[in-house]
Amino acid sequence: MTSATDSSETKRILTGDRPTGRLHLGHWVGSLQNRVRLQDEYETILIIADLHMLTTKQTKADIEAVADNARGMVLDYLAVGIDPEKTTIYLQSAVPEIYELNTLLCNMVTVNRLARLPSLKEMAKNAQIDEESMPFGLLGYPVLQAADILLPRAHLVPVGRDNLAHVEITREIARRFNRLYGEVFPEPEPLLGEVPALMGTDGQGKMSKSANNAIMLCDDQATVAKKIKRAYTDPNRVSADVPGNVENNPVFQYHDAFNSDRDAVAELKERYRQGRVGDVEVKQLLIDALELLMAPMRQRMSEYAADKGLVDEIIWNGTERVRQLARETMREVRSAMGINRAATRLRRTVEKRQKKKSS
Repeated sequence: MTSATDSSETKRILTGDRPTGRLHLGHWVGSLQNRVRLQDEYETILIIADLHMLTTKQTKADIEAVADNARGMVLDYLAVGIDPEKTTIYLQSAVPEIYELNTLLCNMVTVNRLARLPSLKEMAKNAQIDEESMPFGLLGYPVLQAADILLPRAHLVPVGRDNLAHVEITREIARRFNRLYGEVFPEPEPLLGEVPALMGTDGQGKMSKSANNAIMLCDDQATVAKKIKRAYTDPNRVSADVPGNVENNPVFQYHDAFNSDRDAVAELKERYRQGRVGDVEVKQLLIDALELLMAPMRQRMSEYAADKGLVDEIIWNGTERVRQLARETMREVRSAMGINRAATRLRRTVEKRQKKKSS
């Protein structure tokens, strides 16, 4: 049995997304860009977290949309540069062992510990769920996340600071399990992303498809240009000669995130503050910068989409690989806990009895 802390192991990353729709530039800045880089440094596993989706979206229509949403999401992964030869992509619900491990880990944490997580209250609020109607599955969301991370025995979990508490729950569960039953799980470390959330084009909160303020990775050139031209800037600036504010201005946040010519951006900001450049020029320069980023993405997306069945094959192969990892982990979990001994004893007793009767 390989020790959970064996330093000779290749470090493994687990991260992913809920299949609720296509991805946008906020995802690129917040996580996808980092994943593309990390796939060359670590063994990377991306989860299509459809079981997590069920905590807030439970209708039959929501469930039936998973297949198409998963394909679209993976197509976005491939478009930004995720390499299926380097990264394993799998469907959470197609790995039965996740249900088993989730059940066992539920006993490793208290209800009060979960209820203290502010992120759960925020998720419930966003889903318009009050405290009285919160599903048990939503309360147990961090336990299912722990099962996701521990099943392939991941060492690193890329997260933003607002999700650090969830990784800490996983670490606590791993420590408790290892203390009770022996070293099975590595204690995963959070890998912090420092990029702030990307503002929406309307300047109201972060970029979100549901808020209709997002630039989608699958948007064509004309759609991107249209969205940028309509983007919020400085409402107090009625003409180009009025000094403008670049802070809390999504157009300039996008320049900072996507325009690689840092000197040009610095000059543009200074001219804007002095009232020496109009919004039309500022936005056109941003459109040009975004096209440099997104044109290669669209090309890759088109090529992958043209190969019918390829995305399904990538998901299927990744799921089969994770199932193999999951089976290995669960054999060790059951052995460490002794949870299969009663069934083994019963089977042996029955076999002995049947053999005796047949003789």
